[in-house]
Amino acid sequence: MIQIRGWLAVVRKELTIYFSTPIFYITGFFFLLLAGYFFYTNVVYYSIISFQAAQQASNPQVAAQLNPLQMVFRPLFAVLGIILLFLVPFITMRLMAEEKRSGTAELLFTYPLTDWAVIAGKFGAALLIYLIMLACTFTYPLVLGLITRLDWGALGAGYLGLVLLGGACLSLGLFASSLTENQIVAGVVAFALLLLFWIIGWVQELGAGNLGKFFQYLSLLDHYENFTKGVIDTRDLVYCLSFIYFFLFLTKRQLESRRWRA
Repeated sequence: MIQIRGWLAVVRKELTIYFSTPIFYITGFFFLLLAGYFFYTNVVYYSIISFQAAQQASNPQVAAQLNPLQMVFRPLFAVLGIILLFLVPFITMRLMAEEKRSGTAELLFTYPLTDWAVIAGKFGAALLIYLIMLACTFTYPLVLGLITRLDWGALGAGYLGLVLLGGACLSLGLFASSLTENQIVAGVVAFALLLLFWIIGWVQELGAGNLGKFFQYLSLLDHYENFTKGVIDTRDLVYCLSFIYFFLFLTKRQLESRRWRA
């Protein structure tokens, strides 16, 4: 119970910092601005195709394209995944780096808290910030659902993918923040690593054989794409959860190595 209270204390501390600084408001504004823009353009395109189908009711190929999941939300989910690559470094870059720079890291770890409680608290706060932003985009299917039928199961799979992808990116960003006391460096390292794990699967297209398949399995993009299609595969779930735990574990090891060096 003490550790739960300690974890909640870290979460409250981090949320207070987020809401009292421009980080949350600036990142949230641009995230929703870009998401809203791409949703709007996708809906306009869907409306044009729908109008053409109404004019050509005898053409089955046009009518077959009228799937809002494929035409509106799957492209939107793909874009939101890319936006995450730029968004996450801004959310996570100060989590550990600022503690080191201000000298409060040593004070934080002298409290009766385990390393896991501190790490989980910082990760949990960052994840809550991301979920708040993501929840705002749920108004899109609610609005579109008023005028057309939606596959809510497939939409749920897409949003689950966004949650897991966000968690994976945030865990990597937290690890990058633990490597340095400079927030800018932490942000650059986080973005570089996220980009690497996003495109690493492209090696498979070069015909790299088994090694290419291995890199493809490590790709965040390849696992995320199944969710955008409305498919929930246990292999993708295991990958995302393992990815999150792995980088949280590396963060803990990094903090332990700092303590040993001290």
